[in-house]
Amino acid sequence: MMKAGALLAGLTSALAGHGASHDEQEHACRGDAFHFCASEIPNKEKITACMKQHYDELSPPCKAMFKRPAKDGSKT
Repeated sequence: MMKAGALLAGLTSALAGHGASHDEQEHACRGDAFHFCASEIPNKEKITACMKQHYDELSPPCKAMFKRPAKDGSKT
């Protein structure tokens, strides 16, 4: 359960600029975060980077929580 709490804190921080509620973020991205980025929990910066790295593989609801990464790797 500790990992789940850390994951949620990391996702909330990572997606804070999106404007979605904590519950919306958790619902949209929890499964993807555990699937793609479980090894990065509880480091919120690494979770964020991992989720962005897997952007094209994320579920549509989770993908909607992130800005599409720039093709050249720069921040948008």
